[in-house]
Amino acid sequence: MDITIVTLFPEMFAGPFNYSILKRAQDQQIITIRYVNIRDFAVNPYRSVDDQPYGGGVGMILRVDIVQKAIAHARTLVHTRPGKSKVILLDPKGPVFTQRTAARLSKLGHIILVCGHYEGFDERIREFADEEISVGNYILTGGEIPAMCVVDSVVRLLPGVLKKPEAVAHESFSGSPKQLEYPQYTRPRTYKQKTVPDILLSGNHKAIDAWKKRMSNELTETRRPTRKK
Repeated sequence: MDITIVTLFPEMFAGPFNYSILKRAQDQQIITIRYVNIRDFAVNPYRSVDDQPYGGGVGMILRVDIVQKAIAHARTLVHTRPGKSKVILLDPKGPVFTQRTAARLSKLGHIILVCGHYEGFDERIREFADEEISVGNYILTGGEIPAMCVVDSVVRLLPGVLKKPEAVAHESFSGSPKQLEYPQYTRPRTYKQKTVPDILLSGNHKAIDAWKKRMSNELTETRRPTRKK
């Protein structure tokens, strides 16, 4: 998979993407991550990319002409079959990102993530994106951290990234219905008078599976209750 991140701050990604699973995925050439600096498409010597909003308002707005040129350039970096590439605007107004979204994006060949900053985008920028994503109902200073979340969530679903690929089948929000994962324990068996449930030490795999299913159901109902009409 190819991932291109359109951003004002490419250097922000150096730490998170240079360790652990994401680093291994790059080293094994399962993914390639590229960066497009929005400032490279600025129209003045000061490399400014924003301007004051028409009609007044607080803060500065990213210009549509500059960001559109950055997106257009990002599209040329990788050539994929029609429908296998998407430009995704990271914006709090978009649909909330879910595990199902991550699974869908993991089937693509090229993902272009566009990171906003300052007060936001010129509204016309949305016309040059294929979809929008929000990582939650809260505001961050820019789209860089949401981009990291999306990349991490998508990449770990790609074949060959995790050493035990079956692990993703039993995680929270995976499978159907979308359940939270059951509690898990390891050594020591007792710590500060807190003990591992006896059923997990019984060796009775049928009973253990039933316990896991029951606990998953209880956690989901308690922490993600279904709204009743």
